[in-house]
Amino acid sequence: MYNAQGVLDKDQFVSQYAPLVKRIAYHLMARLPSSVQVDDIIQNGMLGLLDAASRFEDGLGAEFETYAAQRIRGAMLDGLRDNDWMPRGLRRDMRRIETAVRSLEQEHGRPPSEGELAQALDMPLADYQKMLQEARGHQLVYLEDLGDRGDDDFLERNVSSSRPDPLVALLDQDMRATLVRAIEDLPEREKLMMGLYYEEELNLREIGEVLGVSESRVCQVHTQAIARLRSRLLGEQPKKRD
Repeated sequence: MYNAQGVLDKDQFVSQYAPLVKRIAYHLMARLPSSVQVDDIIQNGMLGLLDAASRFEDGLGAEFETYAAQRIRGAMLDGLRDNDWMPRGLRRDMRRIETAVRSLEQEHGRPPSEGELAQALDMPLADYQKMLQEARGHQLVYLEDLGDRGDDDFLERNVSSSRPDPLVALLDQDMRATLVRAIEDLPEREKLMMGLYYEEELNLREIGEVLGVSESRVCQVHTQAIARLRSRLLGEQPKKRD
């Protein structure tokens, strides 16, 4: 993949890893509204791929593909953030849901049901479920508000650096531990759906077949599960140290 001068042949490189970019793009698209164009996602992913090649110093192979997948996803999400495609109203609605989740969990000591959340938001259950459907993809683009961590992501801070900051690594470890606990506390149906999507990498239609529900219903369940996780993480952020 390198020429006689030891320089990366970008055409051959892009050709080999283009399927990886497309696979990640279509996996993300399953959680995004139809207004988002897959070609735009792929284009941003290609930029992430080239960025990965310029940063990775140990040659190409399986380890590079793992690293590149993270950079590709990051570039795709950065592109979505830059376009700011989600209306402020929907973003506000999601924060209302997260606040209601946190309040009801503190009150009852358990995850609230959809009916309880709809009642807390003073709306019919059908309207609440519609809100979840319309907010599809919110969780992908605005996860950076979980903490003030600068522009670098976890991989950038801890993998590409030969001397990772011990404090930063500890905070990331705490965040991951909190996330694991939050996932374990999800209602069983939502926990199963998250496992099918993120571990088994099934698409929404396939998950719907497993759960016996429609694809749109899977989307609603996914959005609600992410709202629960965000409410937990936002409520347990470590305080900044002077």
